[in-house]
Amino acid sequence: MNEPQKNTDREVVLQVRHLYKSFGENHVLRDFSIELFRGENLVVLGKSGSGKSVLIKCIIGLLHPEQGEIQVFQQQVIGLEKEALDRMRTRVGFLFQSNALYDSMTVRENLEFPLRRHGRDKSLSEVNDLVMEALENVGLPHTIDLMPAELSGGMRKRIALARTMILKPEIMLYDEPTTGLDPITSREINDLILKVQDIYKTSSIIISHDMGCVRYTANRVALLVEGRCFATGSYDELQIHPDPAVNGFFE
Repeated sequence: MNEPQKNTDREVVLQVRHLYKSFGENHVLRDFSIELFRGENLVVLGKSGSGKSVLIKCIIGLLHPEQGEIQVFQQQVIGLEKEALDRMRTRVGFLFQSNALYDSMTVRENLEFPLRRHGRDKSLSEVNDLVMEALENVGLPHTIDLMPAELSGGMRKRIALARTMILKPEIMLYDEPTTGLDPITSREINDLILKVQDIYKTSSIIISHDMGCVRYTANRVALLVEGRCFATGSYDELQIHPDPAVNGFFE
């Protein structure tokens, strides 16, 4: 299990306050609030369809809530102009559940893409070094010239993570990182999440209903029930919580 971070100053790097998001009559988020502290892995746990992925899509600006506040590094995200939102996204990495690799690009080209898109003034040599560093950190330097279709599901997940980390974001958002993976590959991805936290000193929100992922990666857990943050604490604390609506997740 990931031990709680010894974070003495408890600096808040991301804050969600009183967030509401609906799709027609489906009220997904209802007064949801959380804080993410520097250097921690915060797992948002909830049942399928409870709004976990909606939450992080709101944070990154892919969805627009009806009400509430989202602050990243003390900057209000809701209402940001496109240019300012793009600048914020260079500091916040997003690992999609689907991986979102470009099928027509090699692994090398997939990793080069965010460097070129965000206008980083890098020489060809610097780009090559960054690509190789990212691939070595996920254990796949030999895949550099392969196409995504030639990779296994776990390898595609690793490459997607390498592409996200190539900009060295300060915050990571993981959307169901172990969904659809076998137990051994899931453990490898969990190990990588902890490796990223250690190497890059990232602060991360991990969306999951995989209890193995929750137990292994979380410094702290936030339970999403009926659209709001129902409880927060360590895995062990929530496991013995007196409310069955909380400890029932941990049986």
